Amino acid sequence: MSDASPDCQMDEEERHRDKLPPILCAASGGMDRGAKGQFSTFSNFISTINQKKEAAGNRNSPTQMVLPNYKNVRDLPPICLDVRQKQCISIDTLPPEMKASILPEPQIPIRNKTLKDFQVDLEKAKSTGEWRTVHDFYLTTFNSFLEINAAFKRDVNSFVNTIEDSRINTKFLNAVYDTLLTTSQDIQKTVLKGIINSLLREWKGPRTKDDIRAYFILTQNPQFSSPSTYVIYAHLLRQIATLSDTDHHFLIHWFKKMSQKRFKQLVDRLLQFISLRLFPAKPEEFPPLAKCTWWIPSATKVLALLNAANTLCNQPPIPYTDFYNSTLDLIDLMEEYQTWQFYGNSHRFSFCQFPFIISIAAKKLIIQKDSEQQMISIARQSLVDKVSRRQKPDMNMLFLNIKVRRLQLVSDSLDELTRKRADLKKKLKVTFVGEAGLDMGGLTKEWFLLLIRQIFHPDYGMFTYHKDSNCHWFSSFKCDNYSEFRLVGTLMGLAVYNSITLDIRFPPCCYKKLLSPPVVPCDQNMPVGIAPVTLDDLYQIMPELAHGLNELLSYDGNVEEDFYSTFQVFQEEFGTIKSYNLKPGGDKIPVTNQNRKEYVQLYVDFLLNKSIYKQFSAFYYGFHSVCASNALMLLRPEEVEILVCGSPELDMHALQRSTQYDGYLKTDVTVRYFWDVVLGFPLELQKKLLHFATGSDRVPVGGMADLNFKISKSETPTNWLPIAHTCFNQLCLPPYKTKKELKQKLTIAISNAEGFGLQ
Repeated sequence: MSDASPDCQMDEEERHRDKLPPILCAASGGMDRGAKGQFSTFSNFISTINQKKEAAGNRNSPTQMVLPNYKNVRDLPPICLDVRQKQCISIDTLPPEMKASILPEPQIPIRNKTLKDFQVDLEKAKSTGEWRTVHDFYLTTFNSFLEINAAFKRDVNSFVNTIEDSRINTKFLNAVYDTLLTTSQDIQKTVLKGIINSLLREWKGPRTKDDIRAYFILTQNPQFSSPSTYVIYAHLLRQIATLSDTDHHFLIHWFKKMSQKRFKQLVDRLLQFISLRLFPAKPEEFPPLAKCTWWIPSATKVLALLNAANTLCNQPPIPYTDFYNSTLDLIDLMEEYQTWQFYGNSHRFSFCQFPFIISIAAKKLIIQKDSEQQMISIARQSLVDKVSRRQKPDMNMLFLNIKVRRLQLVSDSLDELTRKRADLKKKLKVTFVGEAGLDMGGLTKEWFLLLIRQIFHPDYGMFTYHKDSNCHWFSSFKCDNYSEFRLVGTLMGLAVYNSITLDIRFPPCCYKKLLSPPVVPCDQNMPVGIAPVTLDDLYQIMPELAHGLNELLSYDGNVEEDFYSTFQVFQEEFGTIKSYNLKPGGDKIPVTNQNRKEYVQLYVDFLLNKSIYKQFSAFYYGFHSVCASNALMLLRPEEVEILVCGSPELDMHALQRSTQYDGYLKTDVTVRYFWDVVLGFPLELQKKLLHFATGSDRVPVGGMADLNFKISKSETPTNWLPIAHTCFNQLCLPPYKTKKELKQKLTIAISNAEGFGLQ
């Protein structure tokens, strides 16, 4: 039978058996749920496997699995995204505790095979060459959802009312899957055929917990790492993607319990599936993309379940960056972004609905392109207005021109940005009054560095530096005008908008507050910059105070009698002690063993939200006055920090590869000495070198290559120290004669540089 065998060759019994469950056809687009013509894919697939199945005598010869060609297979119509997806996707932000109803479970056949029994059968098969017992086990186990549960479910027919426990014998399941890839081609095809039968079986009524458990088990099948199984894998993912929210909640909590290794394998398998569907190495292996447009949406929605599980863990199994799919950097992301902008989250798939899969480099590209479009639009409008008034166009009108005096840097900058608020989204150019020179990027960077250094100086009083955490936090002192906090927010926005990396040390919760909400609300009375904060957030700013509050929570004695505290806190402001109630009448409410959790939460909320609300709201509006864009909805707080401050991950070999030279060749002895010394530096000195030469010890989103680092030959005597021009990321290096001398002079220079090392 050819791959394109017509459906008419199936008898009525086969048609009934191969009828797909309604959930495969379910989608928010109102698709036909019962059209038999949709089901030729699986029918042809089963027939092909049956015809190409090898003789049983080959069972004991492990080979690589090869499945038939699917290029002529007809597939199901595309699915649409659910209306339940809210901002970005609701499944990303599920609350820690899910309320999922427990569905009744049918009686499962009793299977007594244990892990030990399986291992004995396996050893016997290897020694005798008779694989019948192992083959029959795989044949039976994966032939239906009930059999899958019978094999791997603990306490088969007992009932436990919990969402956290999948009740799966994980060790047995892992052993069965680990062994599967070492078995013969015949056994592996038998498993795939059983999975097809399971997926094709007609379902009546809602899914039971056993059905969800079977899906959970099938997702872990290592066979789905092979592109030759992707047709089956796609239909499995589709069924999972179209489950109800309640069913998804079960899966999320079960994914949370997986080992780090298995969890990572599952994520990588899905990312590979998406990448190969986008850019197949062998296009003939898959059906035409136009006929399986639902493959990628289905896989991405299942990946969203894993991302939700990862987010809900106190200690995530893998870093959020492991969900990035770098393949997406190669597609037209602006088209994806515009699709998301136009259609929202309900009608048409876009990767922007699932931002966790988009890398920070790709998100930066989206933000830059969006910024450029806004810059061009505003500049064009200024030009049109000028021409319509019959005035001569001036090229300066296309830029945000900032003119400042060095001695009045903060006040001039504040005045300029306030006066030119309508031009904030134009390209930035800076001029220092009384100084000749065009701004080719160096003056702009110098302006940022000088301004940040002055504003964050302790004597200025706007921010408090915490040595224990090496970060700044907002001063809670009350004042009449918070415009300078707005200036700092505007500076951060301009830095992101103009791709400038700032040397700012804010704690992570600052960026969480900056995205609360990610888009400025239309209602000016709606609070902004208020984020849910915890004791962990306080640890990142004031670790000593956070430790004390944690001690209060774990104190074994009588809190009320021993601490004698109330729901009232005290703060010093300009030499005066002021008191604040954490709740109405707080000065009369004692802190007890029963209410101490509430006290700690209110205290943390007061310190990180309420006491600095006016300062932070001004900062928030300043940032969003420049960066107001839906593209911010794509970002995690950690990613905003990287866009503002750069990444802390250093790769000095990458810096060596991208470095430019002026007066030196990369083969010169001094240059070779330099890289021998730098690559041998500990991380702390490498960071100091980067800070000395560029003004920041962090790396731009695009990596070391984006620094445009240059080493220039200095004609000064070799007893001089190296110098740096941070505005141009330039290091001036005298031609030292020995490696020892170079190391000594360079170490002294980078270890004793003051401030930002500006020259």
